[in-house]
Amino acid sequence: MKLIRFGAEGQEKPGVQLTNGQRLDVSGFGEDYTEKFFETNGLERLEEWLKINEDKCPGVAEDIRLGSPICRPSKLVCIGLNYAKHAEEAGMKVPNEPVLFFKSTTAIVGPNDNVIIPKGSEKTDWEVELAVVIGKKASYVSKENALDYVAGYVLHNDVSERAYQIEKEGQWCKGKGCDTFAPLGPFMATKDEIKDPNNLHLWLKLNGEMMQDSSTSDFIFNIQESISYISQFMTLLPGDVISTGTPFGVGLGLTPPLYLKPGDVMELGVEGLGVSKQTAVAYPGE
Repeated sequence: MKLIRFGAEGQEKPGVQLTNGQRLDVSGFGEDYTEKFFETNGLERLEEWLKINEDKCPGVAEDIRLGSPICRPSKLVCIGLNYAKHAEEAGMKVPNEPVLFFKSTTAIVGPNDNVIIPKGSEKTDWEVELAVVIGKKASYVSKENALDYVAGYVLHNDVSERAYQIEKEGQWCKGKGCDTFAPLGPFMATKDEIKDPNNLHLWLKLNGEMMQDSSTSDFIFNIQESISYISQFMTLLPGDVISTGTPFGVGLGLTPPLYLKPGDVMELGVEGLGVSKQTAVAYPGE
């Protein structure tokens, strides 16, 4: 099953995308895709509801805006430097343990919304990533059982402002949590739709040119290791999102570095998780 949310920003409704690509409005189910939805076996309940009510669900037009497929998770946890070649291009050593940081949930936007270059920014960068959605409360989870806690997977562009991230006392969250810096979607695919999350093709194009082209098989820490590790330090709640790092090919790693400017278009995808497209725009008044 593929979950979508659609409509104007702040007024999104829940929906599903069928295997034929058709989108349905499931507002009649009566729940958004929140922490409570995942915590109360919402995926199973929605699937059963659809068996009876699918024919009654209105369609969703192709030109309707898509929002984040997850409604404001309690946290968005990210893993840095999780591909060896990316660590190398960033001039950082390969970590012995996962590098963790948070993105503000206020950074979350829809998959095709504009990315706003922050006020005064000169080093805004792109990062295609596979993200994991947690399905049930997770604390001190073993690697062997980690996938039992997964609800599904979603495409994420971990947009980053490198000066804020690296040059301002090395506090990554400052370069990661700006408004619009976390486009999610177009949909969340439930875990049964993704055969092996540790072997997925992912890519990103900038203005039509391929910049990132890799596979999650190059993870330093795979999905199971990442979930288990994070759960040793914090409780993961249903609906929480874990973003698993980006492969080589970001603007920071180029010679000379290349950063986003107004009008640049990023198109990105992860195998089985669709494609998103964002246009970089200037901060209002810049």
